[in-house]
Amino acid sequence: MIITIDGPAGSGKSTVARKLAERLAVRFLDTGAMYRAIAFAVLQAHVHPDDEQAVADIAENCRIELPDDGILLNGINVSTAIRQPEVTTLASIVAANPAVRKRLVAMQQAIGAAGAIVTEGRDQGTIVFPNAPHKFFLTASLAARAARRQAELQKKSLPQSLEEVMDQIRLRDQRDEQRETAPMKPAADAVIVDTSALSIDEVVQLLLDRINANSASLPASLPASP
Repeated sequence: MIITIDGPAGSGKSTVARKLAERLAVRFLDTGAMYRAIAFAVLQAHVHPDDEQAVADIAENCRIELPDDGILLNGINVSTAIRQPEVTTLASIVAANPAVRKRLVAMQQAIGAAGAIVTEGRDQGTIVFPNAPHKFFLTASLAARAARRQAELQKKSLPQSLEEVMDQIRLRDQRDEQRETAPMKPAADAVIVDTSALSIDEVVQLLLDRINANSASLPASLPASP
């Protein structure tokens, strides 16, 4: 069983995917963290992100592991480091590199082949797992997404103005939607969910209800809706 959840920054997809995976007792795959890890490695190597070959070489030689408690880059836990604003900004640039995407897509598909997962990203339902039986695309208004991201940054003692966060999200959306390789867009058969006015728990329940209603392939132990 593979469930894909795609969507733009701030739509809630990472938190929803993690909680949904917990409810279904399956693995959660945070593909965004994988691209952030490559971006972090690029920063550490002082390589210009526009140097496609140098970035590709870094991606090819990076060892990424995804234990339950975070992400390891070449054996080092970088779970906190990859959430820095400069890494966030660079991640969308690095993600547009075809060689980086090829490397990470292969890794993601290998993980999916190993067992049931809930996976989140921007191309999971369109490129990585086009035959997944359950696909969702989460979206939300720019104002709602910026407010969420600003709150996340404040919790991490990384305060930014709402205007700054909105500008960053606009730029990220533009890069993700307009890149030549695997642009962000809903899969043709994805269920689109606007999360602007919904809580995380409401979104998770909505997805569970949809899965329960439409899948004969899921295990009989699938949690029932309350």
